[in-house]
Amino acid sequence: MRVLFDQGTPVPLRRLLVAHEVETAFERGWGTLQNGTLLQAAEAAGFAAVVTTDQNLRYQQDLTGRKLAILVLLTTDWRLIRQYPDHVVRAVGALAPGAYCELPFPPMEAL
Repeated sequence: MRVLFDQGTPVPLRRLLVAHEVETAFERGWGTLQNGTLLQAAEAAGFAAVVTTDQNLRYQQDLTGRKLAILVLLTTDWRLIRQYPDHVVRAVGALAPGAYCELPFPPMEAL
């Protein structure tokens, strides 16, 4: 699956997603694109999913009818995220077109 990392998504996370083709907004020259414009660009470029840390995205954008899956990491702290690699890999692997998912850290099952 082609996955785009939004600004703020810890780049080392890409090493966990070896089964996916991962690019960052910065690498694509989209570092300054905001929410709706970024989602439109990602869909037009054929990305299947966006991973972001923008917890306000669903309140700022109308996500109805999107083909793009959106995964929101509920932290930007790489030290915390890297403690739960399987949690992230499962969440990305389970994304379906148009899905919106928020991923807490620590995962609920770890509490």
